[in-house]
Amino acid sequence: MPRILTYEYQFSLQEVFKKHILSSLLLIAIVGLLHAGDLHASTKRTSADRKMTLETIAPHANTGYGYKLQYYIFAPIDISWSFKTDFDSNLLLTSDELIGHRLVKTVDNSVITENRYATAPGLRFLWKTVVIEEQYRMEFELLNPRECRHDFHFGSIQLSPDGEFTKVTQIAYFDFTGASLWVRYPWYGGMEDTLTQMVEWEQETVLHYRKNLKLAKDRRENELDINSPNHSGPAR
Repeated sequence: MPRILTYEYQFSLQEVFKKHILSSLLLIAIVGLLHAGDLHASTKRTSADRKMTLETIAPHANTGYGYKLQYYIFAPIDISWSFKTDFDSNLLLTSDELIGHRLVKTVDNSVITENRYATAPGLRFLWKTVVIEEQYRMEFELLNPRECRHDFHFGSIQLSPDGEFTKVTQIAYFDFTGASLWVRYPWYGGMEDTLTQMVEWEQETVLHYRKNLKLAKDRRENELDINSPNHSGPAR
């Protein structure tokens, strides 16, 4: 059964925000920026030959906050899907933000996982993910929001082919105390920085994953060749 990991790299939004508020003076400066900026402006980052875009979107049911994130992975969609649904990969724990991960159970096309994050080591995040394999789509939900100091957190991840690349569209809705400022916070630890780091980690890590798949394929082909009846053995 496929198992999802993409949104697992997101850590406790509330804890990250609290950790990086430097001083009350900085808060005052941020408030000034809020009045000058446009909440719905898109933020773009260069990613290979494609662009990463991030924008705030209308909240779900008129409460909380939301974002739409789009970026590209340098891998065909079948490899990207395999990467995002591979919970057995040791590459998952190469993220600096993740300090623990385990699969709790799989029921039909639903997966429950437990994550612990470096920014909130005392909290356990239980995620439910519904895998819609024929659509390259995942729908996720935080099952224990109160324990994680959230009101709610859910969303979706959609993969689309784009030649040698895969386009990823991630939409999330969430709310917690301080979320309004976290969404607008333009520096380290804010929403833009958090998601940018997640994307950059994934883009780099999928290259290692892709390389490992190729090495494994080459080994299998070599073993088949050696065991073939037509194999003549080493030259004498």
